[in-house]
Amino acid sequence: MKLRIAAAVATGVALIGILAWPLAASPEPSGAVSLHNGTITLGDAITLAALAFLAGLIAYFISWPYGREIGILAVPSGLAIWAVRSSSMASLMQSTAAAQRHELFATFRWEPIFWLAIVATGFAGVLSAQKISGRKVEPVGSKGKSNSSSNMYLNAAVALVGSVLITQFCITIFAQDVRVFDDQLRKLVTAQPAVGQVVFAVLVSFGLAAFIVKTFLNVSYIWPIIAGALVTPFAITIYVKQTVLQHLVEHHPAAFFPNAVISILPVQIVAFGTLGSIAGYWMAIRYNFWRKHA
Repeated sequence: MKLRIAAAVATGVALIGILAWPLAASPEPSGAVSLHNGTITLGDAITLAALAFLAGLIAYFISWPYGREIGILAVPSGLAIWAVRSSSMASLMQSTAAAQRHELFATFRWEPIFWLAIVATGFAGVLSAQKISGRKVEPVGSKGKSNSSSNMYLNAAVALVGSVLITQFCITIFAQDVRVFDDQLRKLVTAQPAVGQVVFAVLVSFGLAAFIVKTFLNVSYIWPIIAGALVTPFAITIYVKQTVLQHLVEHHPAAFFPNAVISILPVQIVAFGTLGSIAGYWMAIRYNFWRKHA
């Protein structure tokens, strides 16, 4: 099983993380993997989607007969390489004029949807491979779900909203760096976390969210993954105000933010959020199994 997981991850790393890296690499050392700088064109997006689909397709057969469960790791693993190689949000702040920082955050508001669409394309590749193979397997953990449509929709809605709130709260705690109390804002402002801290915070936060919603609501990891596209716009709406940004410009270095979540790039949220959600889901299944049989 470990070899299958490693093979699926390696497929995504090779096709997305390494082969497709020129599509996202910025010519500037301080450039970040993002849509705002125009380095990813429409043609690049189509190429990336095609590679994501191919990665999911290949990963399914490499991790046979558990391709449905393992193959989905390929694309977010490849994007995770981009997320680590990218420069930080602080670098973008330092290279952006103070008057334009609010517009910069506005461009980030819905960017996670693009990265989530790439992840979904990889999922589509896995499902297409499953159809090609003709193998029909009931997903593990699907037993015991309620047949009530209203209950399913309610659980999904609660899982989605709960995942956003849980990850928002946990990332704020786990993405630690230098924090300074601002008397005027009456709150702590935080410096840009290191990339390792970002990886840890996002993985653990989404893992906890998926574990909780699976344990208490018996829903899939899909909802925490979708929540990854909502965490960034939610944080920007709550914390990014023109007056707050202006105050930070006047009293703090560019590497300081009103909240840790907005110091994390959308590609980092979606890539590591997806991996964390899948891991948390399977940890919940193992926990439930242990609780019943231990």
